[in-house]
Amino acid sequence: MRYRQVLLCGVALALSLGLVGAHAEVPSAPAAWRTRIMALGAEHFGNPAWGYSHSQRDYGLARRLAAADHVSLDDDVLFAAAQLHDMAAFAPWRDEKQDHSDVAADLVGAILAETDFPMAKLEAVRAAVRTHMYYRDPVGPEARYLHDADALDWLGAVGAARMIALADPKGGAPTGPATIKMIEKNLAAVPSRVVTPAGQALVAGRVAETQAFLAQLRGETDDLATF
Repeated sequence: MRYRQVLLCGVALALSLGLVGAHAEVPSAPAAWRTRIMALGAEHFGNPAWGYSHSQRDYGLARRLAAADHVSLDDDVLFAAAQLHDMAAFAPWRDEKQDHSDVAADLVGAILAETDFPMAKLEAVRAAVRTHMYYRDPVGPEARYLHDADALDWLGAVGAARMIALADPKGGAPTGPATIKMIEKNLAAVPSRVVTPAGQALVAGRVAETQAFLAQLRGETDDLATF
């Protein structure tokens, strides 16, 4: 059942990316390693801000940005890095003493070694995982486009939704107003860190979306006093 669910997710993802037409023949099953790491993410990466759904968005957006820039990517590298880049945000892989990017980069080899992933590509996966955050400096096409997809996912409507989803429903940390501060922090820090031409072309629109949302929210909540 798990395999079938992940396979259907893979087909849906292909459709959403335009890799197959709505009436095209359904593709054969993905490589076994892809199915396994998607199942890993679906089972363990549940956080609404940087979990399984975020990984799917990063993968799809990175592909679209590269296509817009006419840059070829190694899809094995991109897929593996996109699916596993935030794994160290979750137990049992989390290490509070280190940046989650570095922890994940050090751990992906052990995860992929248990599959039929082409291990000659491991170092490129590690590099993309290590530099996926907006404050890192990516080198190499897969790293650059994953970095920008991840950065853009902090902005716009989806960026706001991700942060607000973190609010503690019991009133603990982060509170609703604290999540708005997080959105504002991302708005200030992220845009200048987008490095690819296609990514930079999307920044202004996502910044405007974020600014409009914040202004509307403050106006409807007495400057967050009733949020």
